[in-house]
Amino acid sequence: MGDRCRNMRLREWLIAQIDSGNYAGLSWENHEKTMFRIPWKHAAKQDYNRDEDAALFKAWAVYKGKFREGKDKADPSTWKTRLRCAMNKSTDFQEVPERSQLDISEPYKVYEIMDEGDKKTDPPDSPLPPAQPVYSSSQQHTPQRGPHALQSQFPMEVDGQWEKVTEKPSMQYQAAAPLKPGDNNRHVKGTFYTWTTPGTQAPGKAQTIQAALCPYPTQLQITDFRMNVCLYYQGTLVENFTSSTMDGCRILHGSVPVENEHIYGPSSMEQLRFPSPERAGADKRVVEAMSRLLPHLERGVLLWVAPDGVFLKRLCQGRVYWAGPLAPFCNQPNKLERDKTCKLMDMQLFLQELELYMREGCPCPRFHIDLCFGEEFPDPPQHKSKKLITAHIEPLFARELYRNAQRIGPGTPRSLQASKTNTDDGTHSITKYLVQ
Repeated sequence: MGDRCRNMRLREWLIAQIDSGNYAGLSWENHEKTMFRIPWKHAAKQDYNRDEDAALFKAWAVYKGKFREGKDKADPSTWKTRLRCAMNKSTDFQEVPERSQLDISEPYKVYEIMDEGDKKTDPPDSPLPPAQPVYSSSQQHTPQRGPHALQSQFPMEVDGQWEKVTEKPSMQYQAAAPLKPGDNNRHVKGTFYTWTTPGTQAPGKAQTIQAALCPYPTQLQITDFRMNVCLYYQGTLVENFTSSTMDGCRILHGSVPVENEHIYGPSSMEQLRFPSPERAGADKRVVEAMSRLLPHLERGVLLWVAPDGVFLKRLCQGRVYWAGPLAPFCNQPNKLERDKTCKLMDMQLFLQELELYMREGCPCPRFHIDLCFGEEFPDPPQHKSKKLITAHIEPLFARELYRNAQRIGPGTPRSLQASKTNTDDGTHSITKYLVQ
């Protein structure tokens, strides 16, 4: 019996755990036992109880030999990521987002157990959770599409004007404390705004970063703070820029005064200006639409890399939407609030995903960030290449680590198998190997 249980596949193992009744919140969703609920509470919640809320994830880590009680460091977030990766890779499960509840006190996801004939053929590219509904049925919004609708569309994408347009409900934010993009010690200090995936903590909740806080070993502090930023006009590359200072860069239209850093940001930031709309080679109506949008992007957005991630602050009047590792939705618009500093990528999360990719073949680590100016994004019915103005951002340190990992391929080199005692040591070994 012991050998049979030890060799169970994930499907069999999960069914056994559901039937055992040993885990609070893990239960069948229907009488046919084809769907089940799995508790999905985030460790940042005040009422989080590791012994209860991480019990299932810990059990999977123990079952797979990834955690040894009394020997390995307890890491609930890694346990959860490991099970999530396994379920995403498996063809036995399909998430049912319309049944999931991630914004309640006891959040959960719902998965369907697939029959052999109904199995999905391709696992998801990334472990991003599905989007959750953000508007009620009385607030449905159907944006207009195509160049013929651009003139009426853009009034909706500029804050502070066009009173006739009804604003959709948005997330509420607390006041932001000033945050300078990087100091001489290359540490972030102050209050910034970030999103977590739905069902983790309240969207837009301010998080305070203590002075000189670095969530990964000091040996892993990055020294390359450069970014590659590509600007696209309707899918056509019009600017390929690589920043060269740790202060980051500003993406903007026109120029800004240098004498008022409190309003316009540090003058030491490099300036990346939107080129003339004619560079797109698009038809007249599209060029006219771009020409109307650009004046609203004069103050632009500030973008920089810090030791614990990538940050952005929107100063321009024109609305800016984004997609990236920390975006709350993957198939609904994510709006960047004006004058709020937001974290778009987390260093620790990237390194954890990189380690899991190398060791276990989990989905690729996420480090790409996309911005869309003046139009809602992500917007699944309309491909990114159809948007008027977009930017694609990659921090160079992350890109280099990922490319090295790709060359080696998933699966840990044997020389690193010994360093699996805890997440920090394992991540450090992987990273050190990749930069050699």
